[in-house]
Amino acid sequence: LEEKMFNVKLNVVDTPGFGDYVDNNDCWLPVVDFIENQYEQYLRQEQQPVRKGVVDMRVHACLYFIRPNGHTLKPLDVRAMKAIGARVNLIPVIAKADTLSPAALRQFKKRVMDVIDAQSIRIYQPPIETEDEHSLQRNKDIISAMPFAIIGSDKEVRTEDGRLVKGRLYPWGVAEVENDQHCDFKKLRSLLIRTHMLDLISTTEEIHYDKYRITQMKTRKFGEPKLKKADNKKFREEEDSLRSRFTEKVKLEENRFRQWEQRLIAERDRLNKDLEQEHNLVKQLESEIEAIANSGSPNGKFFRK
Repeated sequence: LEEKMFNVKLNVVDTPGFGDYVDNNDCWLPVVDFIENQYEQYLRQEQQPVRKGVVDMRVHACLYFIRPNGHTLKPLDVRAMKAIGARVNLIPVIAKADTLSPAALRQFKKRVMDVIDAQSIRIYQPPIETEDEHSLQRNKDIISAMPFAIIGSDKEVRTEDGRLVKGRLYPWGVAEVENDQHCDFKKLRSLLIRTHMLDLISTTEEIHYDKYRITQMKTRKFGEPKLKKADNKKFREEEDSLRSRFTEKVKLEENRFRQWEQRLIAERDRLNKDLEQEHNLVKQLESEIEAIANSGSPNGKFFRK
């Protein structure tokens, strides 16, 4: 991006399909793993003897888009925002804000912030401890506007007074993207790439990354690779299913082996018994032969009638 002759390198990572599954348990884990992997890469670069040319790919802000259902946050949103907000600067955003009336939008914002406060969800808050009155008022306006209500459009439409603006054309008029009375796009843009970019980076460095670094330093030796976490839940379920099938097959084979062993033992006992009988028969025949041989000798006596 280029803003007033100032170039900014900005990387945007999207997460399509988030929360669209039937079973959304732990669907935020890939996002959390990605954030921590970026911290891990930066930590490895810091541990090198030469630190020149360190590439900072850490995630400095996460825009969490909330569906404008008009009620409040869903349980999935609460759990996901808790997990993500503990690792990165979380900025809640209401998508498609033009689908709600101004009164409904204000009420929805209040309900969302009430849930965020009640659930102790950590979101990014601009610093308000400043001596500059202009900066103080600007930060208060940003805080009061959270969660940001956004209208997205890259098309230019013409208003009733002849202006060419980016927005959405409706039968009742035009919803302008860069109009503070219609949405909070300008506040969000200013927060991200103008007024609070350095604060987002420093907050990542001093709070979120430092927390990750301390945790890793306590649990592993210097230079030791990071321990791998358990795989995705779907993969764990497949692994458990395969393990149970393998266990069943092993048990089946063990039963077959025991039956085969029992048959072998029974056959051995039968053969031993038959062998013993044959051995006894041989002994009996030998005795009879010996008796006949003794009776046929010259010294033998025969008594006949």
